[in-house]
Order: sequence, then C-alpha cells, then structure tokens
Amino acid sequence: MAAAALRRLCAAATRSQSAAQRWSGRRLVYPPFSTAADQTGFDAISRYKEQPWEYPETEEYIERYGQRPVWADYRRNHKGSVPPQRTRKTCIRGDKVSGNPCPICRDPKIHVDYRNVKLLEQFISPHTGQMYDPTRTGVCMKQFKNLTKAVQEAKDHGLLGFEVHREQVRSEDYSNTHGAVGKTPRPPQLTGPWYSWYQWQEPPEKEVARARKMHRHFLKPELGGPI
Repeated sequence: MAAAALRRLCAAATRSQSAAQRWSGRRLVYPPFSTAADQTGFDAISRYKEQPWEYPETEEYIERYGQRPVWADYRRNHKGSVPPQRTRKTCIRGDKVSGNPCPICRDPKIHVDYRNVKLLEQFISPHTGQMYDPTRTGVCMKQFKNLTKAVQEAKDHGLLGFEVHREQVRSEDYSNTHGAVGKTPRPPQLTGPWYSWYQWQEPPEKEVARARKMHRHFLKPELGGPI
C-alpha cells in the first residue's frame, strides 16, 4: 500500500510539473498584478467610454481610418442586387455580434456621445447641415437613433453649429389696419326674429275651443273653466 501511494504522489507531481511548464510560456490576458504599460489595452475601452473624444486623436485611430470618416470603407452585405431601404435594427443582441456589423458597432472603442464632436461631424452633411441617411453610412437603426440624440444634445450645448432660418419681417404684419387686428365691430341689430318660427303666431279658434273642451276640468276660472 505504501508503494502504491508513493506511485500516486509521483504521478501527481509529474502532472503538475508538466502543467507548469505548459503554462509558463503563455502570457495572461489580464494579469492581476501588472504595470501601467500592461494595463493600457485593458483600460482603453473603459477610458474611451468616459472620454470618447480622445480616441480620434490616437495613432491607432489615424492608422485605421486616416482622415476619412469611419464609414468610408464600409460595405453592406445584403441578398440580391438591390440593397434594402433600411439597415438592420441592431448589430449586437445580448453577447452576440452579427456578421458584418455597422461602422460604429464593429469598433468597440467608438462611443457615441455629444462631446465626441469629431465623430458626430462625420455623419452630418457640410452642405445641408442634415444627418446622412443610414443607407449611406451603413449604421444600424439603434446607432442612428443614438447619433440623432447626440447631435441634438451637442447643438443644445453649443458644441455643434447650426443655421437658424431667417424670416423676413414685413411692416404689414404689425399694422392696425388689418381686419383681424383692428377693433371688432358690433353686430348689426335685427329688425325681426332670427328664425321665422320664433315670431308669435295666433292659433286657430277651433283648435283653442277643442283644447279647452278637452281640458275643461283642469282650467282655471279666469281662463273660462267651470266655476
């Protein structure tokens, strides 16, 4: 029994030693104790989520996109020769990412925020000031909704400029000669009843006599009833 126990201990030690040698050459993705340089890749996404305007200034962004918009080299995959008139609802459902995600969903370091002005300007036409249609940029409808909300918030905070339509003011609009602005005239006085049946009409004598005869027990004395 002692020999069998000794053999089991030797086998366990051999397995642990081989496992240690096998994992010694591998580098942990998220080491628990690492330097600031090792934590750059780990904290990049969270840092860009809090400060999304820093990502367009990095060398990684410039090397990947250059001076072009993030949707410049994106091509939609669709069935047939005619593309659909609407993009997909969303690219990420739970923890599953669809194939060929939109330009925003494919890069986890891009975050739609009203403070990320350089990203928002890529989805606004410089000629009309309106946002590009999703069929041109290829973004999903969820990200397009986020972009629309972020652009409006950026305009409200003064980060994005927009043109205010100028209306030509006419002096006629502020005059007192207009019928809707002047004093309302009094209605004309009526010379007769408004409707013809409003005027008093004397009933026929035969109908009056018939009604008195029918209701003679209920008439008052001054109206000719029985005393």
